[in-house]
Amino acid sequence: MSKRVLTTESGAPVADNQNSATAGVGGPILLQDQHLLEKLARFNRERIPERVVHARGSGAYGYFEVTDDVTGFTKAAFLSEVGKKTETFLRFSTVADSLGGADAVRDPRGFALKFYTEEGNYDLVGNNTPVFFIKDPIKFPDFIHSQKRDPFTGKQEPDNVWDFWAHAPEATHQITWLMGDRGIPASYRHMNGYGSHTYQWTNEAGEAFFVKYHFKTNQGIRSLSADQAAELVGKDANSHQTDLLQAIERGVNPSWTLYVQVMPAAEAAEYRFNPFDLTKVWPHSDYPLQRVGRLVLDRNPENVFAEVEQAAFSPNNFVPGIGPSPDKMLQGRLFAYADAHRYRLGVNHTLLPVNAPKATTAQNYGRDGFMATRNGSRHDKNYEPNSYQGPAQTDAALSAPLAIHGWTGTHEAPAHTKDDDFFQAGELYRLMSEDEKGRLIANIAGGLSQVSREDVIEKNLAHFAAADADYGKRVAEAVRALRED
Repeated sequence: MSKRVLTTESGAPVADNQNSATAGVGGPILLQDQHLLEKLARFNRERIPERVVHARGSGAYGYFEVTDDVTGFTKAAFLSEVGKKTETFLRFSTVADSLGGADAVRDPRGFALKFYTEEGNYDLVGNNTPVFFIKDPIKFPDFIHSQKRDPFTGKQEPDNVWDFWAHAPEATHQITWLMGDRGIPASYRHMNGYGSHTYQWTNEAGEAFFVKYHFKTNQGIRSLSADQAAELVGKDANSHQTDLLQAIERGVNPSWTLYVQVMPAAEAAEYRFNPFDLTKVWPHSDYPLQRVGRLVLDRNPENVFAEVEQAAFSPNNFVPGIGPSPDKMLQGRLFAYADAHRYRLGVNHTLLPVNAPKATTAQNYGRDGFMATRNGSRHDKNYEPNSYQGPAQTDAALSAPLAIHGWTGTHEAPAHTKDDDFFQAGELYRLMSEDEKGRLIANIAGGLSQVSREDVIEKNLAHFAAADADYGKRVAEAVRALRED
């Protein structure tokens, strides 16, 4: 079989890919060596800006199969019948570190899932925790700045981390999750995924429900201690990527069972705490888990850059029957995620294979911009309405309208009878075994004891004490012991 001919970007054959053109033997390189210049110029531009958060990630393709009838709650076509399968792409990630960071670190994990449905792509962008550190997006840039590398020292600083948390009491619940036994998953396969936010489902009759998504791992929960994680990072900084890749290559396809909690929309206003607060969970005793289907990953990407690094997920990619809720953090992400992708990948990032619809065709009037590959023909207009049979609106709302009232302004969230920042953190602590509590205390104290300012330490200790008196007392004692050493 004859070899394929190496060519330049323009398709011209390359005569020599081993030696640059020079002015005589041993002479200087010539500016006319187009192949050399093209290779160097392309090499300089091979990288794109990494994600500000969730930079370090892994991904795989798979499918979602409906196992239970949920048509009473949503008219989404991909959930319309038991046995229906939809192609998916799932990206896992750490949050705080850069693209070159290690996998086995104490950090939340992103769980971003793209459903390639016949009604368009539906993106569900969550984490491996059901809650988050803050409840208002205006605080998100400050929160991330406090967790990322310090501008002066160039490394993550306990002073910054805990100083922000000291002034964000609503973070106590998520801190208790993060510093507990599930704070370092053993692999991406051995952790749960959550939509985290509250979303809206709407059925064919127009009835609205608020839902929370829970993807329960069928491999079982497995986590690492701080010592185990440190050892694993030293052996393989890419441990989670290695595990996911090799498992699927062996045919050991990881899977999750999707459950939802369903709250009739009318019950939200009178619920005992704000059901749209991202720092809180809905007790299962109030809204039990209802099974929906099964997610399976069965195919690795062929090219990590093209399919994992360029994968773009946006919470505003909804389909009929699914929509947003008044969750303020979700509302902020509806803008921020899509805007981040337009910055990183360009306005035409939705045309990339991993992001383009697979079960339908995108039809709109978007034109031009960098790397435009779908501008239409001479017969396709770039405006609407038109008289040329161009795509037109359906007049069918994707989801039910949300009622609004009151005055514009910067309002705090409405107070519910059980709205506070500490109750659920205390409930989580009291659910833990004595061994789990001991590890939680040690993990918190290990970081908090490194803070240089006593007032910041005291503010954080007050949060743990407000969650549970024993919790606060034990953290204070552990911090004191470490600082006296």
